[in-house]
Amino acid sequence: MLILGLNKTTLLDYPGHVAAVLFTGGCNFRCPYCHNRDIVLESNLLAAIAQEEIFAFLRKRQKVLTGVCITGGEPTLHPDLPDLIERIKALGYLVKLDTNGTNPQMLQSLIHTGLIDYCALDIKNAPEKYRMTAGFDINHNGPDLSAVHESVHILLHQTLIPYEFRTTLVDELHDEADLLAISQWIAGAVMYFLQPYTDSPGVLCRGYHAPSNETLQKYVTLCRQLVPNTFLRSVM
Repeated sequence: MLILGLNKTTLLDYPGHVAAVLFTGGCNFRCPYCHNRDIVLESNLLAAIAQEEIFAFLRKRQKVLTGVCITGGEPTLHPDLPDLIERIKALGYLVKLDTNGTNPQMLQSLIHTGLIDYCALDIKNAPEKYRMTAGFDINHNGPDLSAVHESVHILLHQTLIPYEFRTTLVDELHDEADLLAISQWIAGAVMYFLQPYTDSPGVLCRGYHAPSNETLQKYVTLCRQLVPNTFLRSVM
C-alpha cells in the first residue's frame, strides 16, 4: 500500500470525529484543479511512509483520535486497501473513504463487509462535462465513467453507512446547468456538499477561480430542489 502523506489531526475531514488522514499515491483522474499534484503525477518519486510507522502512530493516538480518513490520489486503485483498513479497524478506529467512484466493485465490498463507516464520493461535474473536468479530452482514452454512475447508484441505494457527495466548484468549469444536471443525477441523496475551489502551490494547473459567494448561494438553492440537504463547505 503506497501511503505518501499523513495528517495527524483533523476536525474537518471526518464529520463528528477527531481523525487522522492517510494520503495514498496515484490517481486515474487528472482534474486540473486538484491540490495534490505530487501525489497524482509523481507518486513514484516520493518517499512512502512505512506502514509500521503509521500503525505505531495510530496505536499511540488511540485515546485521542476516533477516526481515520483514507484519501488520495485515489485509494481504491490499491488492491490491498481492504487489508490496510482491516488493520486500522482492529485498533478500534472508524474509517472514512474518499473516492472518485471509479472502482464500484471495491466500494460495494468495503460497504458490505463493514470495512468503511463513511464514504465521500466526489462528483466532478455534470455527466456530459465529466471527462473534461477530470482532465481527459473527450476523444482520448480515460477512466470508464460508467463506473462512476455505478458507484453513485450503490451509495444512493444502500443504508448501511452514512455518505456524502461533494463537488469542488470552479468558476471556469461549472455553471447553473451543470449543477442542475448533477442534482438530477444524485436526486434523493442524504447529503451533498458544494465547496469552492481555492488556489494553492500544489494545484495541477494554475489560473482557476472560485465562483462568487452570490453564485455559490444560487447553486445551493438550485440543488436543494432535488437534494434538500445541500450545503456549502469551506466558504471564507
